[in-house]
Amino acid sequence: MTPLDYDRTHIWHPYASLGNPPPVQFAKAASGVEIELMDGRRLVDAVSSWWCVAHGHNHPAIVEAVRRQSEKLCHVMFGGFTHEPAIALAEKLAAFAPPGLDRVFFADSGSISVEVAAKMAVQYQNALGHPERNKLVALKGGYHGDTSLCMALSDPDGMHTLFRGIMTRHFFAEKPAIPTWGEWDGADVESLRRVVSEHGDEIAAVICEPIFQAANAMNFYHPGYLREMREICDAHGILLIFDEIAAGCYRTGPRWAHTRAGVTPDIMTVGKALTGGHLTLAATLATAKVADTISNGAPSAFMHGPTYMANPLACAAACASLDLFAASDYEAKVRRIERQFAEGLASLRGRPNVRDVRVLGAAGVIEVERLPAPDDIARVIRAHGVWLRPFCNFIYAMPPLVSDASTVERIIAALVDLASAPPGPAVEGDFHE
Repeated sequence: MTPLDYDRTHIWHPYASLGNPPPVQFAKAASGVEIELMDGRRLVDAVSSWWCVAHGHNHPAIVEAVRRQSEKLCHVMFGGFTHEPAIALAEKLAAFAPPGLDRVFFADSGSISVEVAAKMAVQYQNALGHPERNKLVALKGGYHGDTSLCMALSDPDGMHTLFRGIMTRHFFAEKPAIPTWGEWDGADVESLRRVVSEHGDEIAAVICEPIFQAANAMNFYHPGYLREMREICDAHGILLIFDEIAAGCYRTGPRWAHTRAGVTPDIMTVGKALTGGHLTLAATLATAKVADTISNGAPSAFMHGPTYMANPLACAAACASLDLFAASDYEAKVRRIERQFAEGLASLRGRPNVRDVRVLGAAGVIEVERLPAPDDIARVIRAHGVWLRPFCNFIYAMPPLVSDASTVERIIAALVDLASAPPGPAVEGDFHE
């Protein structure tokens, strides 16, 4: 049995069947913006390996940081211990984050950081004497991860409907409708205002992906929504959580997507690009008010603790990644990618099968009526040497932020080719990212 045969018969891949698995690319190595396959071909990683490889694959500075750390301490439990990489990363994160978000809880994945944020909000309300405030409000069209609480906070009509029976019931407001570049109308937030007004006594926090709803909607919405969201939360004694895992670290332009609105959350999650895509790590950041309230209430201790919390290798990688962000003008890099995407994809508007084309920062999205057939997707990947992973009815690219102009042009050519292909057959149960 070949390695690929073993893979096909024994290993589940994301959102895939083990009985009839889709084809996979056999990766051998990666460097910069390219992934090298076992047959010698190279593919531009146009989706940053699920949006995390901000600085490119195997960046020498991050690899060296991990190597040096591996010679000293690969892992130690964070219960009862601390270590230099965790302390250094917490300091760097506090400086990198919006002012005031300087209390740090390290998690081992983005989904867990969201679970931690929700638990912080509930424990905060409990410490204030409001144990009945144990629900959250989320937005339709949102996505926060695949663990059980994250599923319960993601789009209620999205890919997790199969698991409704094990989900806790939370509240949902309608998906924001006004695009980032549109004219703000306060009516867009009326659904949220109504939900909070009706259920405020049960609500611990509101959570959203600021500006960019990623894996369930690929929706770029207006900063005005966040400003009014902040006001609603303040008026009702509710915490505000921003999930910046996908949108943060310059993906939509500024360092944090929510800074377009000029507001700050009480709790924020960060992951994906935190280590530059080299090791899994995430963090939940909170204000002193949140941390102090939890610490001064019963049971005082915050009740969460992953085994690999603050893993030293991952912390070293994240420190090196944040140093790279600090050493270069990533906003300028992203503005250039945004201009190229906007110009290069504009011709697709009005084409058959194309519903919409939208660009924000280093994210280009083509919404189609139906995706092209799998054979056409494979053809485009081979022809252009560009790795794309369309899903649902979205053809998109979110390349490494260090992609140069020629790389972006190559990605655009692949996107245009794929979006110009005829629609494929309707597929039941299209799975999201």
